[in-house]
Amino acid sequence: MSVILKEYERIIIGIDPGTNIMGYGILGVKGKKPVNIAMGVIQLSKFESHYMRLNRIYTRVLGLVEQYLPDEMAIEAPFFGKNVQSMLKLGRAQGVAMAAALSRQVPITEYEPRKIKMAITGSGAASKEQVREMIRRQLNLSVEELPVLLDATDALAAALCHFYESSRPQFEKGCRSWKEFIAKNPDKVSR
Repeated sequence: MSVILKEYERIIIGIDPGTNIMGYGILGVKGKKPVNIAMGVIQLSKFESHYMRLNRIYTRVLGLVEQYLPDEMAIEAPFFGKNVQSMLKLGRAQGVAMAAALSRQVPITEYEPRKIKMAITGSGAASKEQVREMIRRQLNLSVEELPVLLDATDALAAALCHFYESSRPQFEKGCRSWKEFIAKNPDKVSR
């Protein structure tokens, strides 16, 4: 394992699936602070065959998993559109990326695009440019560090969304009635 990776308590890989361009982002966590480790895109448009694109997705995502050894994967869920063929291809791309992570026992969490945008910008209807700018600010990145293609910052946004969601304190669900409370807490009830 790289010395640099050892300084992080947790590493999250984010994936923005695509059939022409797939974005990825690697987020490290030190204490309660997220840090950008890497981000980029996997260019797929040079492959004419959809099956060759799927193969490229698998090998590149597997390579990223083996290079950065993420503890978790956050992946953007396909949104429902009108073009069924596009949705099918996008779902396959997402599934192949997930299979690469699962082959190395990396747990996966899916997030809807609106949820990611809400977590990063406060608006589920934010533009890709707004997401990019908020990623830049939240991770203290310079404009020069940002890639030209927005797929990379979208992927990093998925990882950052997962960091926020998984870092929230989890509260135990309360009792629905006094009867249930008494049954669960007999030592707290005087008779």
